[in-house]
Amino acid sequence: MSRFIAASLLFSYLMLPLPANCQEISGPEVALDNHDIYVTFSLKLDVKRVREIKEGIDKELKLYVDLFKVWNAWPDEFVLGKVFTRTLKCDPIKGEYVATSLSGNVLTERRFRSFDSMLTWTLSVKDLKLASTRELEPGQYFVRITAESRIRKLPPVIGYFMIFVSENEFKIRKDSAVFVIGGAG
Repeated sequence: MSRFIAASLLFSYLMLPLPANCQEISGPEVALDNHDIYVTFSLKLDVKRVREIKEGIDKELKLYVDLFKVWNAWPDEFVLGKVFTRTLKCDPIKGEYVATSLSGNVLTERRFRSFDSMLTWTLSVKDLKLASTRELEPGQYFVRITAESRIRKLPPVIGYFMIFVSENEFKIRKDSAVFVIGGAG
């Protein structure tokens, strides 16, 4: 019985993804302009992930852009959020580079002449209109960016039987600086 437990622990340890220390979020930069909140950020992938994409392995990234209200005595309050599903596809033989972005029910597909331009477009968000300050209560707020990539090698059933095995290649997040809306201090 103890061999079974030891083998299970060893297997689960080997199946865990490597830490996401090499992935990095630049930003987020928040700008308040004409009663609107705009967010700009980008994601940098590590060399291994970039090489996999160049070799033809499709990658699906989920980017979460969430607005939180800061409370002193309570946990921070989620106010609203947007989700982007970005897919990168590369055919190294044909030299085709295709990226898609799904936000809500809007699907955008673009074809690129170079791999680097595809990466730049897919991994960055510039001046995203997140919310109107007129619809928010006065207070202190911050924006949280979360980026995750799912492992495509594992069947989804694995997660049901082995709940301690991660289904993400990486998952990172970063918060913006706190900003004030409505003169609250």
